[in-house]
Amino acid sequence: MDVPIWIWAVTIAVVIGFFVFDFFTHVKTPHEPSLKEAGWWSIFYIALAVVFMFGVGLVWDWQHAGEFIAGYTTEKALSVDNLFIFLIIMTSFKVPKIAQQKALLIGIAIALVMRFAFIIAGAAILEAWVSVFYIFAAWLLYMAVKQAIDSFKDEEPEMPKWVNLVRKVIPASEHYDGDKWKILENGKKVWTPLILVIVALGFTDLLFALDSIPAIFGITQEPYLVFMANAFALMGLRQLYFLIGGLLERLVFLDLGLAFILAFIGVKLMFHALHENELPFINGGEPLLWIPEIPIWLSLTFIFGVLIVATIASIIYTRAKGGEPEASAVGSAAGGPEAAAAGVEGTTPETAENTDAAPVASHEPDHR
Repeated sequence: MDVPIWIWAVTIAVVIGFFVFDFFTHVKTPHEPSLKEAGWWSIFYIALAVVFMFGVGLVWDWQHAGEFIAGYTTEKALSVDNLFIFLIIMTSFKVPKIAQQKALLIGIAIALVMRFAFIIAGAAILEAWVSVFYIFAAWLLYMAVKQAIDSFKDEEPEMPKWVNLVRKVIPASEHYDGDKWKILENGKKVWTPLILVIVALGFTDLLFALDSIPAIFGITQEPYLVFMANAFALMGLRQLYFLIGGLLERLVFLDLGLAFILAFIGVKLMFHALHENELPFINGGEPLLWIPEIPIWLSLTFIFGVLIVATIASIIYTRAKGGEPEASAVGSAAGGPEAAAAGVEGTTPETAENTDAAPVASHEPDHR
């Protein structure tokens, strides 16, 4: 089914409207969101995605509705995993609590614009050359193996090295003034570090899209559903950051669960590529029609099943280890630089301010 241009236009206008609403109701007046506020708004955006799924089912068909919710769930799960890097960036740049909402919202908006370009380009490539599914499948299988191996490494997640280059490219002060963009320093107006944080968040999320977008194309080839799954996942990401920032360390099996999901979607894409085969050196360029197409109900069952098992296993494991994991800068970064500094033994908010980047304390990857 081809989605008319006017539906695209209305959809994009509504998405922009939500970002504008978010900005004027939550971000324009700087404040630290409470767990209650973050929780209710997280539920709102999840409910909105569910309502959209039913809308797709009633207006389009339930096959596509299932593809949307499977894609949305995958994007949401990958976003939770990526919040670790967001926490590290916030800690490194020592972002004040009242400025974190603005940094996240604008950074996520930038990421969604760039993802939209990725999605349109990906859809055009897939339509012109169906064999690109082989490349997507191989990439996802590689990422799945890498994610599985990394999940057993006793290493703290690191901030991408290129983020430090942002400091050199964009000159900025080392001081904040609430959530202001510029401050007066030595008689001149200069950028605050907030501009660096926003650029770092936006482009970091774009790098995350290198595995998430091929993954969702493995679930549905409808660009409109791919975009909406990304939009809903990203729109609720800011609230999710404040809601579960301190709980991420408890999800010790999430990385491994996501590796299984990426591998499953990689296999699904490979089956689809073989079913639509056009490569002359495979079966003489003819489709392998005996290769099964994995139905959407099986994809949904597998994705939800893996996430449920990973979550339950994480809860059981952390409780068996003696309850809550040790506090760290990563786990407390959502509470601001003061909390991040306090999470590092022997470090105070005052001493953290005198460092180039807030230290990231090691936490035991309990399952590794």
